[in-house]
Parts: sequence; C-alpha cells; structure tokens
Amino acid sequence: MEAAISALSELGWAGATMTVIAERAGVSRGACQHHFPTRADLVAAAVEYVGHQQVEEVIRRAEQLPADSRRTETILHMLAGIYISPVFTAAVQLWVAAVADPELRSQLAPLEARVGREFHRLTVKLLDVDDKDPEVRELVQGTLDLIRGLALANLLRDDSARRKKVLHRWALTLEDALEARRSRKAGG
Repeated sequence: MEAAISALSELGWAGATMTVIAERAGVSRGACQHHFPTRADLVAAAVEYVGHQQVEEVIRRAEQLPADSRRTETILHMLAGIYISPVFTAAVQLWVAAVADPELRSQLAPLEARVGREFHRLTVKLLDVDDKDPEVRELVQGTLDLIRGLALANLLRDDSARRKKVLHRWALTLEDALEARRSRKAGG
C-alpha cells in the first residue's frame, strides 16, 4: 500500500505502473495482480487504507488535546496535516487521471464519497458539534473545502506560512460561528 502511494505521489498515474509499484514493494508483479487485478484496484485500495490510518492517527492525537482557546486551531492544523501528505497528492493524481478515464472515475467516485463522509464525521467529532444543524454542517463542510484548497495550493510550492495564517483566521471565525449557534440553541 505504501509503495503504491509513494509511486503515485511521486510519478503520477502514468508512472505508477504495476511493475513500478511491485518493485517498490519488493514483490513480483504477479503477486500484486493476484491481490489487485488492476492498477486502479491497487491504488484505490492503497488510498483508502493509508487514508484510514491517517484518520486513526488524528483521532489518537485528538485525545491529547487540551480544551483551551487554541483547540479549534489545533484541530484545523491536524486536519490540514492529512491533506498535506503523499496520500492527498496520490489522490489528486487519481482525480486528474479519472477525468479522462471513465473506468477509473467509476471506481473512485464511491471511494471519494466514503472518504468525504469519513472526514466530515471526523471533523464533527473533533469539534464536538451537532451536524444535524444545517448551518453547522455547512460550516464543517466549508472548513474541509478550505483545507483541501490550501492543500492544493501546497502541491506546487511550500505554502505553509500562508496556510498557517489562513487557518488561524478561520479558526477564530469558525469558533465564533459555532459559539453563536450554541448560544442560540441554549437560548431557545
């Protein structure tokens, strides 16, 4: 799985062949194809597997977070860490390839939907909010869209200084918006 992610992240869809992935993993091409009949099967499984590991790591780290005024900002940076990773770069490579490959697109669409729901649930859990409230749901989704956009900006050059400023400002805005929702709900 790690070999598929690194190959896809570094070489793109065209360069991340079954042969290259097998060589990086230290197995035969036949062994790869025994478990994953197509390259699309392999890389989709790799993105899902490694992405799930990243989510689990964020959940473990979140258990150590203090409940202070910087909690929201810390959570946003933890989420950004998932997107500023080889897994995200690999996913972007897949998305771009899927634009012109209907078979790959049909395989990735359900995966993307599952991953999107998982990240949304993770963010709701980390922020400890009720996403049954449509406004809260939109705030959470907007947060994820912002972080994904910042990650895209980071693909071509190190954008960490700007990302840090944007996430700081958004954390303040998000916390104010969520607190306003809590106050309204508490007030009836």
